[in-house]
Amino acid sequence: MLHVFPTFEVGGQQMRAAALANGMARVGGMASEGIHNLVLSLNGDMGCAERFSDEVSWEPVAAPASGSVGLVGCILAARKTIAALKPDLLLTYNWGAIEWAAANYWPLCRHIHIEDGFGREEAEGQIRRRVLFRRLVLSRRSRVAFPSHTLYDIARDIWRLPEARLCYIPNGIDLAPFGSVSREEARMSFALPHGKPVIGTLATLRPEKNLGRLLEAFHGVCQDVDCHLVIAGDGSERAGLEAHARRLGLGDAVSFPGFIKAPHTILPAFDIFALSSDTEQMPLSIMEAMAAGLPVASLDVGDVRHMVAQENRDYISGRELPALTGSLLALLGGSVDRAAIGGANKRLAEYEFDDEKMLSSWKDLFID
Repeated sequence: MLHVFPTFEVGGQQMRAAALANGMARVGGMASEGIHNLVLSLNGDMGCAERFSDEVSWEPVAAPASGSVGLVGCILAARKTIAALKPDLLLTYNWGAIEWAAANYWPLCRHIHIEDGFGREEAEGQIRRRVLFRRLVLSRRSRVAFPSHTLYDIARDIWRLPEARLCYIPNGIDLAPFGSVSREEARMSFALPHGKPVIGTLATLRPEKNLGRLLEAFHGVCQDVDCHLVIAGDGSERAGLEAHARRLGLGDAVSFPGFIKAPHTILPAFDIFALSSDTEQMPLSIMEAMAAGLPVASLDVGDVRHMVAQENRDYISGRELPALTGSLLALLGGSVDRAAIGGANKRLAEYEFDDEKMLSSWKDLFID
């Protein structure tokens, strides 16, 4: 299988790909089918490769040089690479790898295109030239897979792809580690205060996550409630976010612990999980927060409202700063039973988001 990613940095899509490879290796699927993974990161970042287990058969592939001839040159270089590698299955991920889908328009192998979401430029609506290009290159023989009902509907109704070629597979996570770390242990490990509420988030610190909005919402919350904010993760926005926290005068009320390899070790330290993104679909971080038994405050983006338990849905609202601030303040209010909301989320996660279900569905699609 040749996987073509715009980047293989640590992110939800990349972590799922690694988890699928690990899961199939664990149950013998890859070994029995003789599957080898070729991973091509178009920007050269291979940070998520450390997530592959030792049982996974894989190797990195260098992106081809396409010269300075624009889109046509990229497509021709991609087609030449596919022809040389002779994969049985080509997997392309998101708009950033769409030239590779185009390169297989006259098929060299089976192709599955996987869409997990959009950048900020498409957060509020589809770009027409991209819609037309997707319609052209994905409608012929490609299968197109999504973890989100929202994305599935866009592909069917806006891109106008044949519904028979569309596949919805919800994300899943390994639920086993959640509950193994106590609140006290987590707060002690990350040097977080014990006597005040902690709002937290886990994210790759990229522009579309709009964590500046979370800082501003927290600044508003701090006027009424003495609490603490944790922004866990790393990425290009970190220095700017730390500077923004200083400008807001938040000082020691905000922690930036960096990349967290095992989310179950820090999530128990939170009282509320917050999500401030401009665009999401079916974020892994929401599933992890639910598995940890947390209530969620989020803007109404992607499938988030439909992911959380009914008891939590009043706190998924709006698309702007005041909505997020209001949801956080409401969850911090004395009349709200955060434990009951978090418990409902946990039960739903255990029923809906088991990674074994996800693994089985993807394996059936890959080995079709």
